[in-house]
Amino acid sequence: EHAGESILYLWVEKIRDFLVEKSHSSETVDGSEEVNMTAEEEVEDDEDVPDFSALKKNTEKSHVFLDHANDEELPPIKHGNAITERRSTFQAHLAPVVTPRQVKMVLEKLYENKKIASATHNIYAYRIYCEDKSSFLQDCEDDGETAAGGRLLHLLQILDVRDVVVVVSRWYGGILLGPDRFKLINNCARNILVEEGYTASSDEASKSGTRTKRTKSKKTK
Repeated sequence: EHAGESILYLWVEKIRDFLVEKSHSSETVDGSEEVNMTAEEEVEDDEDVPDFSALKKNTEKSHVFLDHANDEELPPIKHGNAITERRSTFQAHLAPVVTPRQVKMVLEKLYENKKIASATHNIYAYRIYCEDKSSFLQDCEDDGETAAGGRLLHLLQILDVRDVVVVVSRWYGGILLGPDRFKLINNCARNILVEEGYTASSDEASKSGTRTKRTKSKKTK
């Protein structure tokens, strides 16, 4: 009887060891699957991580560009004759530019003038010809005078001028001018473009707009 119990005990132990071993092996397989899934997720996450080495190179290039841009000189600024119509005064300013940074430099310099800085509107437009792309870099600003910037840029396009920024300051006099204000703005711009030789002649330039009536002119200080 004791021998039978011993054999039965041995069989129970063997079965127990077998089940424990099987349990361990199944845990190992599950663990390996979990590791593989995590590894795949990490690969997917890596694809979303920005390439900081490339970003660093681009940043270094941008610094080189900025350093070069900082070497640019402020171009000479010309001031046209002021035109007064029904208490509103308009005056154009012009400067030769070949980069957007020079445009910014010109605007900053103009705003150093207290009179210009106090203008109700400082409308501007510029066109820069890019020889490498055979295209124009151009933009405009209304500065609160709705649609005036676009009309000014359109004038520059009609006259086919390039590498220039034109700013027109308006000091509002309290009387609404309606559509006439656009004619006055463009007339100021056209006059200074003619004076500075950006158009062939005043007759050719006048084709893009009409003349103002009852205007008085005074020279800028």
